[in-house]
Amino acid sequence: MNEDQVEALAEAAADRVEFDGFAAAREGEGYVLATEEGSETLVHESDLGEAAADYADYVTNWYFWHAGAPQAEDRWAFLRWLEDAGERPVPDRYDALAGDGVTTAWGQLRVTVTADADGRRRYALRHEDDAGAADAEVTDYDDPLDAREIAKHDDYDRYRPLKTAPTLRTGWRFPDLRPAALVRAVDFLYPASVANWHRERAGELDVSHWRETVERQSGIYGVVETWDRQEGYEHVNWVAEACCVDSQCLKRREWEYDAETDLDVDGGDGEFPCREPCSLVIAAARQWTKLEGEQPRTYEFELTPSEKEQVEDIIDAVAEGRTGDVREGDVYDGANRYRARFLRAKRFDDEGTLCGVPTDPDGDDDE
Repeated sequence: MNEDQVEALAEAAADRVEFDGFAAAREGEGYVLATEEGSETLVHESDLGEAAADYADYVTNWYFWHAGAPQAEDRWAFLRWLEDAGERPVPDRYDALAGDGVTTAWGQLRVTVTADADGRRRYALRHEDDAGAADAEVTDYDDPLDAREIAKHDDYDRYRPLKTAPTLRTGWRFPDLRPAALVRAVDFLYPASVANWHRERAGELDVSHWRETVERQSGIYGVVETWDRQEGYEHVNWVAEACCVDSQCLKRREWEYDAETDLDVDGGDGEFPCREPCSLVIAAARQWTKLEGEQPRTYEFELTPSEKEQVEDIIDAVAEGRTGDVREGDVYDGANRYRARFLRAKRFDDEGTLCGVPTDPDGDDDE
């Protein structure tokens, strides 16, 4: 605890301090200091610094949250949530913060909070998969702006159009961020996640359901609105199952078909909410809307039972994003590259047509 903190406490006590189980108030020519555990001290103003030292954890905690932490409601609430300030009393929290720190998950992020003797918090931020990585295995950063670049590509250097997809690249670390910098870095990695999380907790999340969202679309995206209600509801279930589940997005879907009609697909378990269909979902739905306008046809292919299962394995591997995990030597996996090439060599003709069966038997394939 330092002199600035004692001076700030003396000034604030004139209007009474009451925070996190600690109270301080001016009384005559002195001060009363007390905690919710029952400790109470009455001292002359000249002895405030000495008496405050007995309440150092409480004083430095109060000072940090009122002079060190960002005062924007959402950021302040998020930082307190990271160290479980609403549930853990100050002495217990300080024991943890002074040791290994308090670690919390946020999507694929791992945030560790520590505090020094003056209550100043420091934050370490890294990917959850790098929790046990040695220092030499990660690259250190100190500028929150670097998080914007980290979020752009995955471990395979592929562009990430959806920043909340569970594809955040590994191998990086912000070892020592101040409070405002920590929240800024999180916002670059998961845009608006803190703000929407806070709005939801305050009961102020403005959800825009599917119907409301598509009615706002115009231009090339206006076609999405052409789905009628009965078919549209079923299609939106397929859209949600394809795009808006935990394996594809870390946000928890709060939007439904409309305010009166819930979708059948579970919204997920993410910590932060999704308040409306995102631009990626709308873009995908536009393409699916066009494809669903085609009339079904019956095709007849000759496949062995194993080949049918292999086609199913390939589709599943692509849909779940595990093609990169299929080893070249694992020829028992239906999605194995060599097995897929063998199937193509056997069942596709020189034009690349499955079993030689034309897509359009009337000869209009090129239209």
